[in-house]
Amino acid sequence: MADVNRGNRPLSPFLTSYQQPFNAVLSILHRATGAGLTVGGILMVWWFLGVAGGSDYFQFVDDLVTSWIGGLIMLGCLGMLWYHFFNGVRHLIWDTGNGYEKPVVRMTGLAMLAAAGAMTLITWIVAYL
Repeated sequence: MADVNRGNRPLSPFLTSYQQPFNAVLSILHRATGAGLTVGGILMVWWFLGVAGGSDYFQFVDDLVTSWIGGLIMLGCLGMLWYHFFNGVRHLIWDTGNGYEKPVVRMTGLAMLAAAGAMTLITWIVAYL
């Protein structure tokens, strides 16, 4: 059966059509950081395997991991680690049945973002001093 009105129908709404609630964005980011930490973990395992591969191979891997792009990736992984940690603590608080009120959810979300950012910065500074 032919659809003669195909060109005149509105497109189905998607993620860009609606503004996502703050907590939904944080929840999506929590899942994304979990996946990102997997990629960071693979990078760290590759770095450790470089040690087993001999001095030339380790030098190649170490040069890549400690380059500016490797440092940027590690900084991103560090931020993801702290974000995922603090959001996990927030979820543990929710598991007790507390903190479900809308103002509290927003406040803890903002506090979690601030804590993750602060700890990322503090860890990065301490690591390079």
